[in-house]
Amino acid sequence: MDEHQVKQILEALLFVFSQPLSLKRLLEIVPDIEAPQMRALIQTLNGEYTSSGRAFHIQEVAGGYQLVTDQQWAPWIRRALQSPKPDSVSNATLETLAIIAYRQPITKAEIEAVRGVDVSASLDTLTERRFVRIAGRKESPGRPFLYGTTPEFLRHFGLKSLDALPKLETPTIHEPTAEEPTAALSPASGTTAVPEADQPTTTQAPPPESIPSAVTPDGR
Repeated sequence: MDEHQVKQILEALLFVFSQPLSLKRLLEIVPDIEAPQMRALIQTLNGEYTSSGRAFHIQEVAGGYQLVTDQQWAPWIRRALQSPKPDSVSNATLETLAIIAYRQPITKAEIEAVRGVDVSASLDTLTERRFVRIAGRKESPGRPFLYGTTPEFLRHFGLKSLDALPKLETPTIHEPTAEEPTAALSPASGTTAVPEADQPTTTQAPPPESIPSAVTPDGR
């Protein structure tokens, strides 16, 4: 099997599959090719696309390779795929997604401690869009669910891995508990006061803008 034929096979596979194909899977499909040669062929194809002015390229994303359109054509793709009912995500939901992306695995209570509001609706939307999944349970009273991002999150936003997220400082947060803070009795007045160390604190959430945008062949 010559190099030209392998490149044609590679193009056909990436054109047909809407999800990224891992290098391991590509090597299983084309067993006569070694990993370094496969990577070199992908680079060669991208060079050919660039030199001929094509509107797409092969991108490494979410642990695999996918044929994606160039960012400059995003407005036309969105216009072509626009539906009567826009399938959009609110800023509040994007903020919740940013918190999960940077702090995962994280519980619902911890997310709400950052945002200061109930996030049930946002979590439902993100789960429905397959951006977020239940990653397990936290070993704490009640064993609450832990949430994390999915390969679909990486694919949709054009990220190779979570390491590709913009760097942000994320202060430590603590999951709220049902226990009441210990109250101090004032001898003079007979009233109680919450010690200063137990006063509630707030933590700044990562901005929704920290989640990058990307356009794939399906226009998302």
